[in-house]
Amino acid sequence: MPYARFVQIGRVCLVNYGPMRGSLVVVVNVVDHNRVLVEGPAAGISRQVIRLTRLSLTDLMVPIQLGARPGTLAKAYAKAGIDEAWAASSWGKKLSTRSKRANLSDYDRFKVMVARKTKSRAIGKEVKRLKKAAA
Repeated sequence: MPYARFVQIGRVCLVNYGPMRGSLVVVVNVVDHNRVLVEGPAAGISRQVIRLTRLSLTDLMVPIQLGARPGTLAKAYAKAGIDEAWAASSWGKKLSTRSKRANLSDYDRFKVMVARKTKSRAIGKEVKRLKKAAA
């Protein structure tokens, strides 16, 4: 399968380093082979140059022209439904789950542990019952 995620105008990227970590941004212009001009309309990130090493390219695209104005970008971003598409993607779900688990309290972690043990016991009993019935 050929590589499909290219650095191009309208590519949605995830910031993976720095104070904007975890935010979605859109490539507005390519400065050179190391840097791009990005803006994050949903996260409220103003237009700025960022290194490509600090970005992870996603499969999502926003149909915009080179150097699109902030209002045009915001409208195209909303029309493309990027936030909903990101939330429905496996990558977005995994990051959401990871952040939820990181923010659990001790009691919430305890409840998760008890639920996991209960589920494992129920599955174990069912497996034993099916093995006994098959024999």
